[in-house]
Amino acid sequence: MMLDPKTDLSFTRRLAAPRALIWECWTSPDHIPHFFIPAPHQVTRCDIDLRVGGRFNTTFLVEGQEMENTGVYLEVVPQTRLVFTDGYSEGWKPAPDPFMTAILDLEDDGAGGTLYTATARHRSPEARKSHEDMGFHDGWGTVADQLERYAQSLS
Repeated sequence: MMLDPKTDLSFTRRLAAPRALIWECWTSPDHIPHFFIPAPHQVTRCDIDLRVGGRFNTTFLVEGQEMENTGVYLEVVPQTRLVFTDGYSEGWKPAPDPFMTAILDLEDDGAGGTLYTATARHRSPEARKSHEDMGFHDGWGTVADQLERYAQSLS
């Protein structure tokens, strides 16, 4: 995948947990609350219909405020790639002010772990800059750390 440095943010990390387990964590509403948003914030609800066009809806509790996020899956390749966006909600209803499309790529690392790449694609350089300034690398890095610890606790 070719990244556009004007609109895309991305990082790759090795996670010490098997790819099948990382996939399960990302695709089960029971697992999402354990890692999906940096602590101390919380996921209070998660609703997943894991198919292209299926919903990926989450509700966060951030500093006492509930934030609802609706989205859909654009690509689902079991244990390999997951693409979702808030650009649409279920039924392909366009969002009035979409933020990003997320792409998660998973590969075996050859040592029982997972090579984990998270990419956020934005509609404009300004949206990308805003996400970077909000702390994309720290926030998504924290999520990757939380995901790794949580997945290890399940093995």
